[in-house]
Amino acid sequence: MKTLRLMILAEFHLVYSSNTSTLKGCQPSCKEGMMDKETTPTPNQPPGAKYRGAVVEDLQLPPAFCLPEDAPLSLALEAAYEREFDQLPVLNDKRKPIGYLDVKAIKSKFEKGAAGMEDRLDKHTTRFKVGSSSHPYTVIHPLTPLEELEEFFNKAGTDFALGKSFHRKWVLAVATRGDLEIFVKRRG
Repeated sequence: MKTLRLMILAEFHLVYSSNTSTLKGCQPSCKEGMMDKETTPTPNQPPGAKYRGAVVEDLQLPPAFCLPEDAPLSLALEAAYEREFDQLPVLNDKRKPIGYLDVKAIKSKFEKGAAGMEDRLDKHTTRFKVGSSSHPYTVIHPLTPLEELEEFFNKAGTDFALGKSFHRKWVLAVATRGDLEIFVKRRG
């Protein structure tokens, strides 16, 4: 049985007949029926269509590593370098996230002499805004659609989010804009 494939490439129609392998109406650059991804036009997609129903769990993020606010800075930096993390969630004595440690900012503080290895984390923690009606929390959990995660990044003006358990008791992972970009490239 003959199968025909119709592909639209720019303003040309490429008709491929599987039994004769002939190309009609094709540009010289696509004689073999293939073009580079960079030169192939992509249809206009609505925002978020690139994720095709994927959720945070599909990012396959490594488990988060959280530290208590009274831990020494040396422990945090050692953990960050071992795991190649740029942000580390910081928890209070009730194990609730109060902020994060920006590893790049700490590195520059060390270079300027403004941070010591035995400093407590709470001295260098970037604190989260307290949830209120003007600054409500956005809950990110494993089944949060990636479209919502991207929207959170855009609205909050941040490059990362803490993924929490369904009951908001545990920090499970840290998702970044880079994770979304890698996911889209990997998924094709």
